[in-house]
Amino acid sequence: MPPRYGAHLFGALAPHKKALGAVDVPRSARCPCMATKRWSRDVTEKSNALDLESNVFTKDSPRSIAQSLKRSAEHSKRRKSDPYRSAMSMLTFYINRAGKNLPKQRRERLEAAKDELRALYGKKTQRA
Repeated sequence: MPPRYGAHLFGALAPHKKALGAVDVPRSARCPCMATKRWSRDVTEKSNALDLESNVFTKDSPRSIAQSLKRSAEHSKRRKSDPYRSAMSMLTFYINRAGKNLPKQRRERLEAAKDELRALYGKKTQRA
């Protein structure tokens, strides 16, 4: 019988690993990023993608959020891709991680910041 796909992700050892005497290790021990409850905050604050201005995602204006992300992306020495992709990735990451806990008004503001960011970089708007 072949090992179950993704068994290592759910804490169960695949049969072939049990036969080798492997030990079941909790996920938090295998992946240090999972050790803390607020790992996504650490990503936002200490990411290798960008050096962000503090409280950038809580600004009132979508344009000021986009301008701050653009500034951070262009000045960052730690980003791995072009400035536009880094800035858009960080904004999308923040929106996705906030999930249902993000109030509708703030989500709309952040989605509008995506459009502002596209405009600042001369990209086409993707909204219909």
